[in-house]
Amino acid sequence: MMNNKKIFLKSGKQESLLRHHPWVFSGAIARVSAQIQEGEIVDVFTSSGEFIARGHSQVGSIAVRVLSFEQETIDQQWWNGRIGSALEVRRALGLVDNPTTTCYRLIHGEGDNLPGLVVDIYGSTAVVQCHSVGMYLSLENIVEALKANYGEQLKAIYNKSSQTLPFKADVEAEDGYLMGHGEGEEVVLEGGHKFAVNWAKGQKTGFFIDQRANRDLVATYAKGRKLLNTFCYTGGFSIYGLAGGAREVVSVDSSAVAIELVDRNVELNFPEGASHKSVAMDTFDFLRTVEDGEYDMMILDPPAFAKHHKVLGNALQGYKRLNARAMEKIAKGGILFTFSCSQAVSKEQFRLAVFSAAAIAGRKVRILHQLTQPTDHPINIYHPEGEYLKGLVLYVE
Repeated sequence: MMNNKKIFLKSGKQESLLRHHPWVFSGAIARVSAQIQEGEIVDVFTSSGEFIARGHSQVGSIAVRVLSFEQETIDQQWWNGRIGSALEVRRALGLVDNPTTTCYRLIHGEGDNLPGLVVDIYGSTAVVQCHSVGMYLSLENIVEALKANYGEQLKAIYNKSSQTLPFKADVEAEDGYLMGHGEGEEVVLEGGHKFAVNWAKGQKTGFFIDQRANRDLVATYAKGRKLLNTFCYTGGFSIYGLAGGAREVVSVDSSAVAIELVDRNVELNFPEGASHKSVAMDTFDFLRTVEDGEYDMMILDPPAFAKHHKVLGNALQGYKRLNARAMEKIAKGGILFTFSCSQAVSKEQFRLAVFSAAAIAGRKVRILHQLTQPTDHPINIYHPEGEYLKGLVLYVE
């Protein structure tokens, strides 16, 4: 029996929790039974004293991230079971022991009922990112659960939480190996394509796994086209475009380090050479140099323009400006893949920004596909905020 500190909600503030939404907001709290340290496990009660949830406490607008809506003990057996459940989902998706795809997301926060935790698998290495103090304090349990579920298949576990813990957290996170060791890099397969992933120095956990299905779609449209891949990072879309038969691919990113990785990935997949050019340059600046009609396929996959709602207005203007510039430049009959990975931007708001861009560019545009994140980034049906990746494939007349 866990003897946790108690949080009591204001009258009527339990409705979202009764619908199993996994967050308790600070404004919903009436009182606490004792002083609570950030990251400790607490129990949440209605104003009349009925148990409703158990989770990690947090400083900020989200005061509790719910681990369970039952009065169950959060012990090692619980962690083993919760991570084991996520692994079974990936097994059902055909991602475990897949000879052509050796990287996937194992834990996707709220989507796997483990809010604040991300775990990506790269070959025999698991890369862990904690987005809450509670998860960071639970690293020992997480490591043991990963070992219990994977056994000898898992050779190393790398913690990369220093950049993802809450800004004001009273915890100092150091990145490094929690089990095993390595060079911080591995060449993995995705759809049979090779990618050098550096989890120690790269963005996120080293690779944008969430675009896997959308990269496949790029390959189906690329044949015979001249493709511009902006904000290309390590060149995932570029590799798929070349594999799909693009007559030429140009990859653009402001990071010279990213461009080096693009070139390396092109060489890994096309050792005899490919019709590919990489440019270390700001995308907006590069688009100013593009001739009208020079490209008949473009990809716009920028970093999150809005990390939170306070900058939502500026973000929507940014998406509108970027898409308008691309639509002005793309050839008649061009295919435009455009994305937003900002959780603060809804599907409707993103589509409105793209609609406005089409009006500014004066082009007729048809929506061919509406895109989202892949199956190993599941969305908790009670937590629609988890649908962060939005994308459209457009035919520009």
